[in-house]
Amino acid sequence: MATASSDDKEFLKTVKGALAPDYVPSDDEPYMGEAQQNYFRMLLLEWKRSIHAAAGQTLQSLQDGPIREADLNDRASSETDWGIELRTRDRQRKLISKIDAAMRRIDEGEYGYCEVTGDPIGLKRLVARPVATMTVEAQQAHERREKISRDN
Repeated sequence: MATASSDDKEFLKTVKGALAPDYVPSDDEPYMGEAQQNYFRMLLLEWKRSIHAAAGQTLQSLQDGPIREADLNDRASSETDWGIELRTRDRQRKLISKIDAAMRRIDEGEYGYCEVTGDPIGLKRLVARPVATMTVEAQQAHERREKISRDN
């Protein structure tokens, strides 16, 4: 069972190539114009579809029956694997809500702009993380504040 981050990275790479092989968002065109919005909308929809498909496979595996390993070590290993798989699916469930929020931002014309500063997030960041809501600088400041409050 692969981790969510490697699955997500691989999936995004595949979709970027398959979705619009002749189109790549560019700094030469208007930021968050119709073509870019459509590109990111399709990217997000395909990502969500992939997560649902993986969740369906996990559900099917769970319905196939309980773990029936004879050896206690094998059973413990299988149960650990299932625990990791279920945690991965839970993280992906949370990711779906972020994808839905990104889709709403596209519909409302707010996608691609930082929720803190209002500045453009940037195409490279959005291609790498389509659900990003902050610029790199705003995200770093947010993480610093979180770390400080955690340390106190």
